[in-house]
Amino acid sequence: MPVTAAGSGLKQREGLGRVSLGDSVYPLILNADDRAAALKALETAVRGCVLCKLARTRTNAVPGDGSSMAVVLFVGEGPGFDEDKQGLPFVGRSGKFLTESLQRVGIRRADVYITNVVKCRPPENRDPEPDEIDACKEYLDRQIALINPRIIVTLGRHSLSRWLSGASITKVHGQIRNIGHGRVLLPMFHPAAALRNETWRNDFTRDMEKLPGLVARALHANEAAARGEAPWAGQPHPGDADYAAHGAEGGQTIEADAGAQEVSALPGSEEAGPAQMRLL
Repeated sequence: MPVTAAGSGLKQREGLGRVSLGDSVYPLILNADDRAAALKALETAVRGCVLCKLARTRTNAVPGDGSSMAVVLFVGEGPGFDEDKQGLPFVGRSGKFLTESLQRVGIRRADVYITNVVKCRPPENRDPEPDEIDACKEYLDRQIALINPRIIVTLGRHSLSRWLSGASITKVHGQIRNIGHGRVLLPMFHPAAALRNETWRNDFTRDMEKLPGLVARALHANEAAARGEAPWAGQPHPGDADYAAHGAEGGQTIEADAGAQEVSALPGSEEAGPAQMRLL
């Protein structure tokens, strides 16, 4: 099944808005070549980054990998030994498991984008520290703004904390949550954790099976946005607190990240009520 915006025939339309990231403003980029070039430039910046102490111990920074037109963004915790050596995310045993899990539900790894909350390997694979996560935050913000996914899949507790601070991955995994501005969050166990625990592995498999349905809805939403019938991801949607304030301007100011304060569980299922309207 196609899972990228490019696969659904989207075309560049002018005057669609912009993405605000702190004091910087970025255009909402729909053209595939322009988006790929912007993402490549960002990846180059990550590879030369010296913003935190992890730069002193890494072999390679690991910006991310995948399609710039993806509607699904996977966010892991940080590179491991194999990723540090190759400069690519999820290339070891857990990466093979992730790739195979995607294939089982009919999704090619090349059609999604995969990154981490920290772009350099913490020594001895320790947990990333708060200052290291903070140093990489703008890179992740800009990846979200450029790729503009409708579905964000967190892999593990550290990426989950980006959107749901204090939440337990064992309690919220598989729960599709609306994070506003046309995006949903699907928390999942980290593939490495799933490989160590048979129960978590089964949970990981079941949670992954929810992704194709979300992808179909996301592609439908992008097609509607391309026709001018719905907002793009990243723009205020019906049900968002800022929808009325921006409606008169056609959503010209876009937040790159809605934040945990706008998160609400979808009632009953991902198909129910206003949450569905906010995704689509």
